[in-house]
Amino acid sequence: MLILVRHGRTSANAAGLLQGRVDNELDDVGVQQASQIAAALSRADQPPDRIISSPLLRARQTAEATAELTGLEIAIDERWSELDYGEWDGIPISEVRASEWQRWRADTGFAPPGGESLAQLNDRVDAACNELAALAAGRNVAVFTHVSPIKSAVRWALGTSDEISWHLHVSQAQITTIGFRGPMPGLSVFNDTSHLST
Repeated sequence: MLILVRHGRTSANAAGLLQGRVDNELDDVGVQQASQIAAALSRADQPPDRIISSPLLRARQTAEATAELTGLEIAIDERWSELDYGEWDGIPISEVRASEWQRWRADTGFAPPGGESLAQLNDRVDAACNELAALAAGRNVAVFTHVSPIKSAVRWALGTSDEISWHLHVSQAQITTIGFRGPMPGLSVFNDTSHLST
């Protein structure tokens, strides 16, 4: 099983800023969410056998809570980094020109100035998923990552078009699982936040 975990909250999340490669740490709420994720994964029927994380601090800090509880090492894989927003990184969506935002949503090959396109993100996440598929078919691999890679991995599992990303909502500190029947992936659970306190 492939277990996809979105990192806990940061101050940029709380402020509604675009957060791509800006390397923010978890805020106090995010630290609590990381602990809740760790508790949920460690008491699950099928706890993780392996932990992989994006290199970005907010993902690594979230993964560390689970690593401490399970005794597992964390492997870093840059392919699970958040989308590179380039010049948009760290600003509110309202400050992005409407014409650029519309073009980005309409064209998966369009990249924010100095950033990365959705198509480029999907290529790297596809490669990461394909590489993990055989392992995840027999073991539980927890990947600590971000909104855009989780959406991309769901697209990979469902075999849908790139545009599905605009129709998915991925909550803070959520858990999504992709199971396998033989080599075929399938979405088992999407956007689970039941482990979080209200």
